[in-house]
Amino acid sequence: MNSAAAPVVQSAMRHIPGGTFQMGSDRHYADEKPAHRVTISEFWIDETAVTNAEYAVFVAATGYVTVAERPLDPADYPGADPKMLVPGSLVFRMTDGPVDLTDYRNWWAWTPGACWRHPEGPDSTIIGREDHPVVQIAFEDASAYATWAGKELPTEAEWEYAARGGLDRAEFAWGDELNPDGQFMANTWQGPFPWRNFESDGFTGTCPVRSFPANGYGLFEVCGNVWEWTMDWFTAAHTPADATNPSCCAIIDPRGPERKTSLDPRQPTISIPRRVVKGGSFLCAPNYCRRYRPAARHAQMIETGMSHIGFRCIQRRTA
Repeated sequence: MNSAAAPVVQSAMRHIPGGTFQMGSDRHYADEKPAHRVTISEFWIDETAVTNAEYAVFVAATGYVTVAERPLDPADYPGADPKMLVPGSLVFRMTDGPVDLTDYRNWWAWTPGACWRHPEGPDSTIIGREDHPVVQIAFEDASAYATWAGKELPTEAEWEYAARGGLDRAEFAWGDELNPDGQFMANTWQGPFPWRNFESDGFTGTCPVRSFPANGYGLFEVCGNVWEWTMDWFTAAHTPADATNPSCCAIIDPRGPERKTSLDPRQPTISIPRRVVKGGSFLCAPNYCRRYRPAARHAQMIETGMSHIGFRCIQRRTA
């Protein structure tokens, strides 16, 4: 990759003061448990997810080629149809009616030619969506941008602490009610997923950044819109400092588990590790994925971008 210098800071950043909070939740999905105390040192974080326009500047300056634009190695995908081993990525396809919600293949399709420039496939474009979050970004792609920009990707704990906006233990980034006074606070799915979206919040896919109110730290769309990469390897549950009494001791600036823990035990033939993504997306719906909350988390294979995954960056600096 070309090492051309980046502008000083591409997007506005917000200072996140250090503090202690309750990370995770005992009231929702099993992988959010146990709720436990964590202490975070101060840092700075992007106000918004990195946009298409910002990522385009990076690519123009460096010549970087994303994972979705590169040829695939058959050795990494044992048993896969050779015809599918071409550059591309996973794209959401709305179904014609109700489907089995335990099988994501009903609405996700490997799409040759899908990449950050063509999020839904070769016939799609980001023209007119320059201020939308960049998507179809694998972990390596997000990390490369962060390095070029003189930044880093956040840990899961840093991301969650910032997303809460100072509202410790609140359900959402804005409080405990999903739509306070009938106001939509995030870009999510309204209606029965994945076959009918009423678009009550005004959007059917991604929305421009800064479309919804900022949280208490001035951060936009930390819930909904797009999932965001973190540095941490995924594991099926949190590991507090004292597993027998999670509330007793605050962990200081945790950096997550080891890489080997992130392999999916349900797919022993696939040795692709997974990182934690946070925040939910425009595809999260009450009947399927209530993950538009700061405590929510999900496992994502590091070599796979999708049409609802982006990222934002941090800087660990004091001024």
